[in-house]
Amino acid sequence: MDLRSIQKPLKEKYRSDPNSSRITLKAHSTETDIPVACSVEVGQKLFDAQAHRGVGGPGTAACSGDLLLGALAACAQLTCQLVATAMGIPVDHIRVDVEGEMDLRGTLGISKDVPVGFQDIHARFDISAPQATQEQLAALKEKTEQYCVVMRTLVQPPAIRTSWTVSQP
Repeated sequence: MDLRSIQKPLKEKYRSDPNSSRITLKAHSTETDIPVACSVEVGQKLFDAQAHRGVGGPGTAACSGDLLLGALAACAQLTCQLVATAMGIPVDHIRVDVEGEMDLRGTLGISKDVPVGFQDIHARFDISAPQATQEQLAALKEKTEQYCVVMRTLVQPPAIRTSWTVSQP
C-alpha cells in the first residue's frame, strides 16, 4: 500500500484549508430493558455493553472499561501499522495488548480513598521486524506514541462537558 500517495492530497488540503481537517466523531448509547445493559452505536456499528460482573452485571458482553481499552488497543495497533508503513519499516507482525487495573470499591462508592476508574493502563507492543534497524524501531515507538489519538487523549485528557435534558410530566 502506498500510504504516502493516499495521504498526500489530504495533507495538502489540510495545509491549505486548516478548517477542513476538523472532524467530529460520535457515539450514541441507548438503554435496554435491564439497568445493567445498554447498546452503543460507534462508527455505524451497534455493540452490546454491560456493567462489569464485579458491579452486578451479567458479564456476557463488554463493559465500558473493555470498550475504552479496546479503543486504545485499536488506535495503537493502527497507528503503529500506519507509521511502520509510512516509514518503510519491514514488519512481519504487530500486536498490541492492553490491560487496565482498577479497584471496584471506588466505582461502588465503598471507599472514598479509592479513585473511580483505572489506576493503571499498560499497552504492550509485540513487533516482529527482523530487518528493521534499532534506529527505525526507536522512531517507530516514538512516532506511534506521539500520534496515537486515544493514547494522547488519555495521557493529556481534554475537558469533558456534560449537558442534560430532563423531561418531566
